[in-house]
Amino acid sequence: MNHVLMENRNGLIVDVETTESNGRAEREAAIVMMARSCRHGSTVGADRGYDSRDFVDACEELGVKPHVARKRRHSAIDGRVARSKAYRTSLKIRKRIEEAFGWLKTVGGLRKTKLIGRAKLAGHSLLCFAAYNLIRIGSLSGWWDARHT
Repeated sequence: MNHVLMENRNGLIVDVETTESNGRAEREAAIVMMARSCRHGSTVGADRGYDSRDFVDACEELGVKPHVARKRRHSAIDGRVARSKAYRTSLKIRKRIEEAFGWLKTVGGLRKTKLIGRAKLAGHSLLCFAAYNLIRIGSLSGWWDARHT
């Protein structure tokens, strides 16, 4: 599985992690990437799959505010957090990560990988996300028209 940490302001990929696929891989990889890349006071947006007590506690230990989509019942996210404007903004912007994964699958060639082994897949995905960042930076600064990709 490929896991990505994206910064919200410009939609750039900050960190990439490749793991084996299991039931806990997404949350564990997110914690590792946050420990590597997030500063104290940052926020992290995620979908409902991350709404678990262990993930929220790990975020709070790292000094990161979890802006995770709440489950309907038994949510680990506090009601005060869910009522904030920053929380609502994070829930909208977190969907931007799908653009990067869509680009990775279509342009980057990882819809069906031809590589065998986690190290090779990690290298290929890191290279593809670096290229995605270059194109994203170009379109943000105006020197690249994103329709060419």
